[in-house]
Amino acid sequence: MRVGIAADHGGFELKEQMKEDLKTLGHEVVDYGAHEHAPQDDYPDLVVPLARAVAKGEVERGIAFCGSGVGACVAVNKIPGVRGSLITDPFSAHQGVEDDDMNIMCLGGRVTCYALAWDLIQTFLKARFKGAERFKRRLDKIKALERQEKPA
Repeated sequence: MRVGIAADHGGFELKEQMKEDLKTLGHEVVDYGAHEHAPQDDYPDLVVPLARAVAKGEVERGIAFCGSGVGACVAVNKIPGVRGSLITDPFSAHQGVEDDDMNIMCLGGRVTCYALAWDLIQTFLKARFKGAERFKRRLDKIKALERQEKPA
């Protein structure tokens, strides 16, 4: 799978660890930055290019890291076509994809240990959207909201 990743300084170390592990599983990894630890960087500058790539289909799934995962989640969801969630448990990692067609998982580098992050990422990437009528109906409503909302 072609997977995009991005992180600010708060998620940089975890992103770097996961990048190498994803490659060992045979995934093609596209790194949208940061490419070095920069304490003054801002998560929107790094995770939004990832979100745009996911929305355009340049990568199949994305993983966004920041200190808590919250800021990254807020930022990626501003891009139409992105369905990102802060994930802290294995059930949500697969259910978010299966029912809600989640395409970006957000993780907190300061609050998620390596072992849990690796388990969550593998679960997220293995999951597939079920495509049941009720799930498609709900996604259509979200897409309609994205078309209606105009920037302030």
